Amino acid sequence: MENKTIKVGKIVNTFGIKGEIKVLPNVEYFDKLKKIYIDSNEFEISKMRVHRNVYIVKLKNIDDINLIEKYKGMDITINESDRPKKKEGEYYKEDLIGMEVITDDGKDLGKLDDIFNTGANDIYQVGEILLPAIDDVIKQIDTKNNKIIVHILKGLI
Repeated sequence: MENKTIKVGKIVNTFGIKGEIKVLPNVEYFDKLKKIYIDSNEFEISKMRVHRNVYIVKLKNIDDINLIEKYKGMDITINESDRPKKKEGEYYKEDLIGMEVITDDGKDLGKLDDIFNTGANDIYQVGEILLPAIDDVIKQIDTKNNKIIVHILKGLI
């Protein structure tokens, strides 16, 4: 079975002259990663820290800006098997994209297109519909049957 790759972030710039990179993550577990791929090249993370809305990442054996500058603007990926392990009943947001979204009264709203964070809570985008990821709206996430059951509050759509 081929190992699926997952985009976990993007290099938005370099940081300093010692080869560090600024990474805009797009997964919630970015800070737990130990190994990443940039342009099919494997890198080991030696340390990282948060700076505003990005991570400053130091890669092992990269100590010069000239060694990393060519990767600016590129995506960072990992193998699916390298994701941190989930507890029973937990899921990764990227696994939900493409799931069928159905109301609790049986209406098919379409597929989940995207999930983005507003600070207060996540927003699930289904076509033109934006659903707050709160308990009153998201009733069930059924990963086995690839379905998300939602309750549409009055005035939501």
